[in-house]
Amino acid sequence: MKRVGVLAASCLALVTATFVTGAAQQVGPATGESLSQSYRGSQSDNVAYQKVSPIKVFDNLYYVGPGSVSVWLIPTSDGVILIDTAQEPLVDHVIDSIRKVGFDPKTIKYILLTHGHLDHFGGAGKIQALSGARVAALQEDWTLIETAYKNPGRGNQDRGVPFTRDVVLREGQDLTLGATTLKVYKMPGHTPGSASFAFTVYDNGRPHKALVLGGPGQRNGVEGGTQFLESIRRLKREFADVEVPVHVHSYLTTYPVPSGGTVFEPAQQLARRKPGEPHPFVDNGAWRRWLDVAEAGTVKYVDEERQKAERTRAK
Repeated sequence: MKRVGVLAASCLALVTATFVTGAAQQVGPATGESLSQSYRGSQSDNVAYQKVSPIKVFDNLYYVGPGSVSVWLIPTSDGVILIDTAQEPLVDHVIDSIRKVGFDPKTIKYILLTHGHLDHFGGAGKIQALSGARVAALQEDWTLIETAYKNPGRGNQDRGVPFTRDVVLREGQDLTLGATTLKVYKMPGHTPGSASFAFTVYDNGRPHKALVLGGPGQRNGVEGGTQFLESIRRLKREFADVEVPVHVHSYLTTYPVPSGGTVFEPAQQLARRKPGEPHPFVDNGAWRRWLDVAEAGTVKYVDEERQKAERTRAK
């Protein structure tokens, strides 16, 4: 397969905001927004703006998603692993991005879903139909996905091509394709079955420990908050040495990173990187600081949700 090395060099241009003259509407971050924030904020409904170019981040990790939600491609010696799929109307953009980085979508062997929210699984049916890939998620979030197809939900959003339960992932499972192995971890709290994946990325052959964190913020009141707090504390105990946090959104709305974003801001630095300089996506210190912020924020969230529940019971 062709490797498109120029993508990293050109990503500075692709993540630089553009503006439309002669019109009242600004196409780019609003005042006070970071670039990554704009994809989930002021420009969240701008389909053309969401169609960012793909980025080669490491030897074996590519960003092929739209601006707002991550889709990660991991090439192996026996085909491609795709993590999440985005949703309509941006699934064809994901497929085009896969081709742009030199891979045939028909070589996708696994589609791993981090969790059962539409913006992450909405393209799985179309990509599975194109590639014949196996679709994998944890048990609890297969239930969420199935419920989403049974009930229209908010705004009657396009759920894309329906697909059925396939591979059920398990905590601690090794998923191997070719010479690449990802270990599966259940990290609930964002959803009951949020999946995280640990693997090794390579920077010009140099290995780094990476972790895809399947759900970067708590939901669902005391129960979900308590689950997420347990997941964060597990991450602090067992995964404090992660060098490359691989996030499912370019901007984390619950606990934003100080740099303004998890994808496009470091990608701008990557485009300017000179030989011998550190890789901007390799940042264990930032990972540890984010865990501290997430833990403190979740403690506060759970406490507030408990107080709300107590007030409700007292009425």
